[in-house]
Amino acid sequence: MAWGEYPAGYNPNVHGPYDPARFYGKADTALAKVKLGELTSWLGRRDLSLGGISGGFSRGFWRWQHKYMQPKKVGIAPYVQITVGAMIFFYTLNYGKMKHHRNVKHHW
Repeated sequence: MAWGEYPAGYNPNVHGPYDPARFYGKADTALAKVKLGELTSWLGRRDLSLGGISGGFSRGFWRWQHKYMQPKKVGIAPYVQITVGAMIFFYTLNYGKMKHHRNVKHHW
């Protein structure tokens, strides 16, 4: 799939309008239904290339958009999620600097 093209498995006559939040490839067993012994073969069937991982992030983003940001009446949930995500992200960035400023009883 090149930039700006539809996925290879997409057929407008079968699937209808294109939805960027949907995977148009061959359906596989859901992670919740995979048995422990089949986990390694299930993980082996995942597309771990750069395009596959970025496609997964893209589908996840569009699912989030459709669920939280694009309804007619948007609540406060997406803004709280973005704020908490930013707080966690910047905490992890600054953790190395902040750990040196801990208040401890003995400074050895």
